[in-house]
Amino acid sequence: MSIWWSLHLRREAASVPLARRLLIGTMETAGVDPDVSFDLSLALSEACANAVEHGGAGAAGGTGAYRVTAYLDGEKCRIEVADSGPGFPGASRGCPAQAPRPAATETDEHGRGLCLIRELADHVHLGNKPGTGGGAVISFDKMLKWREGAPLMTA
Repeated sequence: MSIWWSLHLRREAASVPLARRLLIGTMETAGVDPDVSFDLSLALSEACANAVEHGGAGAAGGTGAYRVTAYLDGEKCRIEVADSGPGFPGASRGCPAQAPRPAATETDEHGRGLCLIRELADHVHLGNKPGTGGGAVISFDKMLKWREGAPLMTA
């Protein structure tokens, strides 16, 4: 069985826990292992926080919104967060997006999000939305583990 959902959220801090709670609730209901759910929910929180902070000053002036889409399909969960900000440098010219740099100091809160996402997910892709509107897209996926007797576990 597959589950997918998509949210169109305002670029406000309050939207981050909303997306996280929806993902956790979906995975809990489906029977996903709590450790996997935690990893994915933390990665989603980081991606949403980046969209809230950086996702609104794109080429077309940006919007006050971003989109979160989650797919649970068989053995994998894929999450995508897309905003309308300036995007990742170089990605629009066909160059891979720059690898995230760790924070400069232990107390620096900037620069940790993309590194955390890379640590928590199995595969991460950073890119820009096609077209002239601009915007960053980060997608990441992780292989799922299921609780015993999970209602949506594939046979």
